[in-house]
Amino acid sequence: MNIVVAGTGYVGLVTGVCLAEKGHNVTCVDVNQEKIDLMKKCKSPIYEKDLEELMKKNKDRLDYTTDAHTAYKNADVIFIGVGTPEKKDGSANLKYVYDVGREIAQSIEKDCIVVLKSTVPIGTNKKIEKYINSNAKNNVKVELVSNPEFLSQGTAVHDTLYAQRIVIGVKSKRAEEIMRKVYDAFEIEYVITDRESAEMIKYASNDFLALKVSYINEIANLCEIVGANITDVAKGMGLDSRIGNKFLNAGIGYGGSCFPKDTKALNWLGNYYDYELKTVKAAIEVNENQKIKLIKKARKYYDSFEGLNVAVLGLSFKPNTDDLREAPSLECIPILLDDGAKVKAYDPVAEENYKKIYPTEIEYCNSVEETLKDTDICLIFTEWDFVKNMDVSLFEKLMRKPIILDGRNCFELNKLEDKNIIYESIGRKKVNNFKL
Repeated sequence: MNIVVAGTGYVGLVTGVCLAEKGHNVTCVDVNQEKIDLMKKCKSPIYEKDLEELMKKNKDRLDYTTDAHTAYKNADVIFIGVGTPEKKDGSANLKYVYDVGREIAQSIEKDCIVVLKSTVPIGTNKKIEKYINSNAKNNVKVELVSNPEFLSQGTAVHDTLYAQRIVIGVKSKRAEEIMRKVYDAFEIEYVITDRESAEMIKYASNDFLALKVSYINEIANLCEIVGANITDVAKGMGLDSRIGNKFLNAGIGYGGSCFPKDTKALNWLGNYYDYELKTVKAAIEVNENQKIKLIKKARKYYDSFEGLNVAVLGLSFKPNTDDLREAPSLECIPILLDDGAKVKAYDPVAEENYKKIYPTEIEYCNSVEETLKDTDICLIFTEWDFVKNMDVSLFEKLMRKPIILDGRNCFELNKLEDKNIIYESIGRKKVNNFKL
């Protein structure tokens, strides 16, 4: 089959490369010529584990172009994997989906299947199908298929190649048969349903995980008050097979391209239909408050950050990605800067993206040692391996005042109890061995 993928972000590019890995010939379409030129050199415009290796391995089955008309013209299956960012009111912005739909309508010269992989509100597949068929330049028919993605940034390639399920929402047996051919080599369990249910599966899944994260963070906050240990609490909960141990790591909230916008989008959709999703609404509120928890902790030690040297370890919203969307660091660092702090930061991957926002306001460092030297407080935003595996004695050796606020519970408490430091994490007891 002639497969085309519109969009070369996390969803589109990973989908296209993984389909090529399974033997398909794939053309990836994007409007950005600079990105296309980069990908033609087998270079990924995003940081994602194993992605460039697969691009090189499957270069004979992959093509990249800005010429959407030629790409779509004789396609058998077209995947739409463009972004659906949130609007100011929390609803999903479908502009890029409709832009691709318009290009498809003006380009295709034979009947084809269009697969909507982007996360979209319930009912969108039906609307896009009507839009394309109503605006088709030639006498052709398009059928939309809902095929939501369930990848996580940092493990997107693995999540696609070894997915736990492939959800396919169709309205005809023909579309189902074509999609089974597309995914035949994946050997993964199918969930075949209608398009609205497939769209809802995506939102319901992401929002449930966001609920789980916000719930454990609330429990962690209460643990700090009553003297319980969230690590033990989460372990005790996770061993219950009805609950499971995934997404029970307490911290400073979720970020990224999915959970924040998908919770807001489903909350907006409920309000649109005059139905309040109270649990989703609460998860959003909890997460927003959790993002600035380290700032609140820091205020206990300093009334003002004026003139302080602040060390920051990790900038991305999670490890193994350069994505900054909804990252807690973007909430906290502006507060530090506005209050007059001097911020030194180290992130081995996200630094270049952060420089696009703060090119000169932050001192970017090349190591943990350089970052910690002569600082008055350290904030840990991302649980990178370089943080979890670092020599914790560096805190007392290098910092002027070794106050460490760990937003990701990177260290076991017993490794810190004999150190001359102040260490606060999330939902665990404080190590308080340094006299201010």
